[in-house]
Amino acid sequence: MSESQMILQRPEETLENMRADSLALQQALGPKSTRTLQRMFRDPRVLEPAERVDLIASLALAVEKFPNVPEVRVMFGMALCVDLRAQEAMTQLREAVERNPDCYIAQLKLGELLMRLRICDQAADHTHRAAVLASNDMQSELARRQAASIRQMQREGIERGGYKSVLGWAKNFGRRRPSQSGQPVLAVSE
Repeated sequence: MSESQMILQRPEETLENMRADSLALQQALGPKSTRTLQRMFRDPRVLEPAERVDLIASLALAVEKFPNVPEVRVMFGMALCVDLRAQEAMTQLREAVERNPDCYIAQLKLGELLMRLRICDQAADHTHRAAVLASNDMQSELARRQAASIRQMQREGIERGGYKSVLGWAKNFGRRRPSQSGQPVLAVSE
């Protein structure tokens, strides 16, 4: 029996386990780290370097305490991203996806990180998986917007290794950018 079948057969037990994990996580993080985490979700730019270091340390301990809860790894990966530690963040997000491929937020956030690193093909795959896993309209909308951004990046050639050859570069070279207007340029001559 798969985990999703267990959830459907005993939703009240699953809800109790989720609440217990959430409460235990809050206790493991402590009130200061919980507030910092909430501030990070509101606006990651407001965190001071010392706050980021403390939050990352708290989340690292939480990952050790809750190794099978993918959301904890996702939060840890997000905190590492805020601290500009992309390689470590990718490791944590990939681990979350490997441990639970059916975790919507793990797929979405790994797709977002890959998108920001301009690895668009992999980002599109993880974002598509997140869209399939979405359980409500808000989740679907987030995945849809992220997928649209990825498609735009792919269309415009903004991707790591986006130009496979000189011909690909030359094809995109002549395109007008959206910021270029169709108006003629006035030149001043003496």
